[in-house]
Amino acid sequence: MKKELLVGVLGLVLVLLASAWFFRPKPEAVATTNSDVSALSASETSYDFGRISMKNGLVEKTFAVTNTNSEDVFVEKITTSCMCTTAFITRADGEEKGPYGMVGHGASVPKANETIKAGETRTVRVVFDPNAHGPAGVGLIERLVMLEDSTGGRLDLSISATVTP
Repeated sequence: MKKELLVGVLGLVLVLLASAWFFRPKPEAVATTNSDVSALSASETSYDFGRISMKNGLVEKTFAVTNTNSEDVFVEKITTSCMCTTAFITRADGEEKGPYGMVGHGASVPKANETIKAGETRTVRVVFDPNAHGPAGVGLIERLVMLEDSTGGRLDLSISATVTP
C-alpha cells in the first residue's frame, strides 16, 4: 500500500513539474545590441493588397529601400516567410536579381550579395501567388520579406491580403 501511494505521489509530482515547465512564462525577445537594426530603411515597409481573387493570379508590390548609413551596406540574404512569396532586388546596374524565397522549402535560396552604397536607393519587388496554397489558402495572409545585412541588421517588408476564391 505504501509503495502504491509513493508511486502515485511521485507521478503527481512529475506531472506538476512538467505542467509548470510547459506553462512557464516565455521571455520577451529583447534586442540587446544595435546589430538588429539595419542601416537600410524604407518609407513604406508594409502594404495591404486588400481583397484579391485567386482567379486573377499573381500580385506584386515594389518597395524602395535606402541605405541611410554613411557607409556601404552589404546585403547578404533576402528571404521570405512563405513559399507563396518571392522577392527580387534591383542591382546597381538596373538589372533585377532573384528570385529569393523561403529557406528550407524546395531549392536553396541564393545569397543576395548586393552592396548598397551610402545614400543609394534600390527597389525590392515582392510577388505573392494567391494560388500557391490551393483552395485552403483563402482568407487573411500576412507575409514578410527579410533583408539581412553583414552586420546582423535586418529590414522587414510585409505584405498582407484577404484572398478569395
